[in-house]
Amino acid sequence: MKGTKLTNSLLLLPPDMKVHRELAGALPLFNKAVVTIGTFDGVHLGHRQIIKQLKEEAAGIGGETVIITFHPHPRKIVSSVPGDVKLLNTLNEKIALLEAAGIDHLVVVPFDHAFSNQTATQYIEDFLYRYFKPHTVIIGYDHRFGKGREGDYRLLEQAGHKWGFIVKEISEQLLHEVVVSSTKIRHALTDSDIVTANEFLGYAYFFEGLVIEGNKLGRTIGYPTANLHISSEEKLIPGNGVYAVEVVRGKGKGVRDKGMMNIGVRPTVDGKKKVIEVNIFDFDEEIYGETIQIHVHHYLRGEVKFDGLDALKEQLRKDKIAATEKLN
Repeated sequence: MKGTKLTNSLLLLPPDMKVHRELAGALPLFNKAVVTIGTFDGVHLGHRQIIKQLKEEAAGIGGETVIITFHPHPRKIVSSVPGDVKLLNTLNEKIALLEAAGIDHLVVVPFDHAFSNQTATQYIEDFLYRYFKPHTVIIGYDHRFGKGREGDYRLLEQAGHKWGFIVKEISEQLLHEVVVSSTKIRHALTDSDIVTANEFLGYAYFFEGLVIEGNKLGRTIGYPTANLHISSEEKLIPGNGVYAVEVVRGKGKGVRDKGMMNIGVRPTVDGKKKVIEVNIFDFDEEIYGETIQIHVHHYLRGEVKFDGLDALKEQLRKDKIAATEKLN
C-alpha cells in the first residue's frame, strides 16, 4: 500500500485540530462540513487514503474536514467479552495522529448502549444531520449503522436527498485495504513482526509507560533498565522479545534517545512475571515517575534463558550493537 509516511516527529507538533467531546450545544456551525465516520484505530496508511479523499473534497468546495469517531471503542460496548479488545491507539494517541494528518475537526462521540440502539433513521436525523449539517458524507460502500446494522449507503443517500447533503462512496478496493491492514497490524505486532506492522502504519508503532522501580538487577551488569507500567489495559503490546527502540522523554520536549527493550518474563532471572524494560543507551538519569514514549523500530531476537548473568551480559552487549546498527 502506498501513501505518505507519517514520521513520529509529527506527534510533537503543537495542536491545530479542534477536538470536540460533546454534542448538544457544544459543536460549532461547521463550514461546508465534509464528514467521515469510523474508529480510525491506528490511523494507518489505509486510513490516510480516506483522509486524503476527505481533504480533497473539502478543498474543492472550500469546506472543513470533520472526522467522527467513538469512545470507548464500539467493540468495548457490543462485545460479549470487552476485555479482549486490544487497540492500536489510546484516544490521546489517535487524536495526535489525526491532528498530524491535517484534519480540521475531530468529534469524539460517547458510545454507549443507548447510542448503539438508535434506529438507522434516528442515527441519520437525530445524530448525523442534527449535529453536523454535513455538506458531504464520505462512507464505505458497505458501511452499516443503526440498531441491527439496518442502515446502509442507499438509506443514507436517500436521506441526503431529503436533507440536502451529498453522499460519496469509499471504493470497495480502498475499504478492503483498510480492513486488511488493520488486521495485519494487530497480528504482526502480536507475532513481533515489526517490519510489517510499521509498513502498514506508516510510522513506528509506539506506546507510553510510567517508569517504575524494578529489582535494579540491570545496574549490576552494566545495563540499567527503565521498567514500565502500561496504564491503558486496551493498548496492544508487541509480542515477547528484544527490540531496537527510540525513547521520547519530556512532555512537549521530544528528547529522543536510542535504546533496546525487552518484553517478557526474564527467564534467566526469575521467569515469574511479564515485564517491559528499556535500556536507554548512554543514559544514567533518574526518571522514576516519568512517563516515556517507546517507538518500536526493529525486532532483534526472542527471549532466551542464559546460563547465568555473565552469559546474559554478553548477549546484551551484542544486542546493543545490533540495536545501534538498526537504528542508525
